[in-house]
Amino acid sequence: MAVYGRRTLRNLFDDSPTPHIAHPPRTHHRHFYVATDGSYRESGGGLGVVIETHDGERVARLSVPDSPPDNNVAEYRALHLGLDVLAARAPRTARVGVLIDHENLAANVNTATILAQDTDWLPHHQFTIPASAEHHWRGIRARICGFAELRAAQISSGENPAHSLANAPDQYSHVNRERARCVLPQPFDVPQSPNETGVPPPSRADRHAGD
Repeated sequence: MAVYGRRTLRNLFDDSPTPHIAHPPRTHHRHFYVATDGSYRESGGGLGVVIETHDGERVARLSVPDSPPDNNVAEYRALHLGLDVLAARAPRTARVGVLIDHENLAANVNTATILAQDTDWLPHHQFTIPASAEHHWRGIRARICGFAELRAAQISSGENPAHSLANAPDQYSHVNRERARCVLPQPFDVPQSPNETGVPPPSRADRHAGD
């Protein structure tokens, strides 16, 4: 069960914008949520990953030392790692919500999601991938295609639960020794009709047509 007093990844996702992608509330439900973050320092950085089910059950946490060439590449490495870990523990039918504090990466993920579903769609957002992250971007796109649905929400670094794991891997190395888990979330009902009553989460509400 979720820890009392700690915001679940689902709540963070529901309260955050999803750049370049919008859907009615009935499609907003996710089976799993993945928060990732990457840090860069000249003395060495790190990668942080937190994975939960929709009901707040923790699936995995990682805090891994890394030596990326810059912070942008670190973000791609962290997301690649997080999606690889989830793919090993979740069915291909899973709907996944990603939480990252990197605006361009979130936009790239959502644009790639739409392109995976509609190859004839002409995106308004053009991919801009750091040169040293191209391999990780290919891996991310493969994982996007490997799940039933995936979209990314942009959160602030202060809200990102993976932030401390990425920035202090020497202090959080104990999380890597947590027992490996393959947790399936409790079933939830997804409304089948777009006309069903309900208030859309802030990431879907009060958006202008061009958003």
